Amino acid sequence: MTDIKNPLNHNEIGLRIRQERDKLGLSREKFAELVGLSAFFIGQIERGDRKMSIDTLVAISDILNVSVDYLLFGLTHYMENIVVMETYDNIYKESTDEEIRELLEILKGSTDRQISVIKDICKVVLPSIRK
Repeated sequence: MTDIKNPLNHNEIGLRIRQERDKLGLSREKFAELVGLSAFFIGQIERGDRKMSIDTLVAISDILNVSVDYLLFGLTHYMENIVVMETYDNIYKESTDEEIRELLEILKGSTDRQISVIKDICKVVLPSIRK
């Protein structure tokens, strides 16, 4: 049987997990509690010292609100934002709000990271302009 080379870089996977955990302001202990693992094991994953199961990867992805593709490979591109446009169509079928349509067009093709930054900016700016 031929050995298959592992294309996954566990150090980079761990780094992406740590960066996303830090962005959410989660301590390693709190994050470990949410995932259902020990803080020691999370530390090993973040350093790339230990591999994780698919179930753990999915749980981490869900908690961090990032895609598995992003954690594994750093891929963040939406496929033409199909999900965003379908959601828009379902919510705003009767709406003619051109401003919302324009915002969605601007976001079309954005990466997960770009959308996350824009979302964070909106959370900061909107309260001040709604006054």
